[in-house]
Amino acid sequence: MASPEREKTRLVSGLHSVRSVLRHGPAAIREAWVDVRRRDRRLGDLLTELRRLGIPFEEADRETLDRLSEGANHQGIVVRALAPAARDETDLWPLLDGLSTPPWLLVLDGVQDPHNLGACLRTAEAVGVDAVVAPRDRSVGLTPVAAKVASGAAERVPFFQVTNLVRVLRRLGDDYRVWVAGTAGDGETGLYDADLSGPLALVMGGEGEGMRRLTREHCDQVLSIPLAGSVESLNVSVATGVCLYEALRQRRR
Repeated sequence: MASPEREKTRLVSGLHSVRSVLRHGPAAIREAWVDVRRRDRRLGDLLTELRRLGIPFEEADRETLDRLSEGANHQGIVVRALAPAARDETDLWPLLDGLSTPPWLLVLDGVQDPHNLGACLRTAEAVGVDAVVAPRDRSVGLTPVAAKVASGAAERVPFFQVTNLVRVLRRLGDDYRVWVAGTAGDGETGLYDADLSGPLALVMGGEGEGMRRLTREHCDQVLSIPLAGSVESLNVSVATGVCLYEALRQRRR
């Protein structure tokens, strides 16, 4: 086990966020601070859970919690937990080899806003995506903000950062027969006309510029989301949700 000095940790505050850590990765918690004088049934439930799991905590006053949470709404509790870590490409292939169902991946090509990454991870986990893949360059990683927005999904859905996204897409198609479906405003096929029921890598472009040219060239198909209003595009996390839930609908038929 890595020494405490080398462990990459994050501070998590607030009832909902701490509850997510307790539910999905309690072993990651290293320290906890609680305002035991605060009258809140939900906080009391978390205290009970900390005791049940044998996680020690320190009693702290509001000023201490304000300082630890850097002014965030801590609601009487802050914990220090191991930060979710991205995996690399070498771990992706064993994961796919061990699947008993057709692979389903979400590929984020150049998403740079941690709020968008966190929202995409949360939706990916909700629909049952096997892995989320992103390039190492020009993309945000699993920052504390991304992990918080993900609400526990960062601890549950495998997240991979790869050095060569095109190489990964090529191998997905060649070795795993994965259909690589990109998305763009000028995509040649409408989302609801596409077959998303088989082995699938859904590629979403980053904020502003969308998919990079080489990424698009290695897609088997480029889809477009129909828009009936006057806006020209959707936020990447919203578009990801639309596409993932259409894929889920088809895969449940």
